Amino acid sequence: MPLPYFTAAGETLTLDDQLRTRVRGEFVSCSAGVTQYELSGPTGGELVLLVGGLTIPLDYWDRLAAELHERGFRTLAYSGYGRGYSDRVQARYDETLFTTQIHDLLHTLRLTPAHVIGSSLGAVVTMAYARRHTAALRSVVIVGPAGLMRSRPLITRLLRIPLLGAILGAAFGQRLLQQHMSHNLRDPAATAELAAIVDPCYRVRGSMYALCSTITDFALTNRQNLYRAMRDTRVQTLLLWGEEDRVTPSDRWDEAFGLLHPRRAELIPQTGHMVSYERPHLTATIFTEFVATLERTPE
Repeated sequence: MPLPYFTAAGETLTLDDQLRTRVRGEFVSCSAGVTQYELSGPTGGELVLLVGGLTIPLDYWDRLAAELHERGFRTLAYSGYGRGYSDRVQARYDETLFTTQIHDLLHTLRLTPAHVIGSSLGAVVTMAYARRHTAALRSVVIVGPAGLMRSRPLITRLLRIPLLGAILGAAFGQRLLQQHMSHNLRDPAATAELAAIVDPCYRVRGSMYALCSTITDFALTNRQNLYRAMRDTRVQTLLLWGEEDRVTPSDRWDEAFGLLHPRRAELIPQTGHMVSYERPHLTATIFTEFVATLERTPE
């Protein structure tokens, strides 16, 4: 049973055309709702699709996108439903919703990415999407991936009880969000910068419902079979993980490596959960080197 729709304290904005004229990006109608996106970088460069995690809007990718543009890549960033200024749809926030959003966005824009970079929950979405669209993909980058934990935390189990979940989400959702955000990055200054990007989006009505619905509806535990399925696609994979990740702890590194058999893997020291945000230059450098090895690989 899906979580009943609710609004939370502090959600004072209605997401409509007037609000969207005041924020960045372009907007396109997809099958479940309107999606915010930004296509940028050198025309003619290989397209890199950027798939975000549990809480983040498309702005999260700015640092990495700038680095990729300098290296000749084009990027497509977007906000998942319930994030940024994409619609807060009243639906199950499960794998199907998010993979269909990617399919709709690419189909509507008539774009085909050569590479996909997915972070955290977005890494799970990326793998789910990639295993069904292998023909055009040259590589997949998995960053601080979710999906390997064996059980859900108590709060997420409570949120799955529909009426109780709605009450808890409305009352304590902001606290849950802030706690999650505080664990993403090692540097307090970077945490404050990221909060300045994320927090305004959570003033939109239905944002906390979307977050809590994702926590309840999206399969984020025991996804080992998805990792194996990604390996079996034979799409070349790069695995990146922050050594000091406190959201998807890097003690799962060996398991992820064994399941994926990535072509290249890097455990980044002195880095937390958001490798792409904390280390954009290093991430882009590793990615570019990785892609170069693909170009040297015979068909």
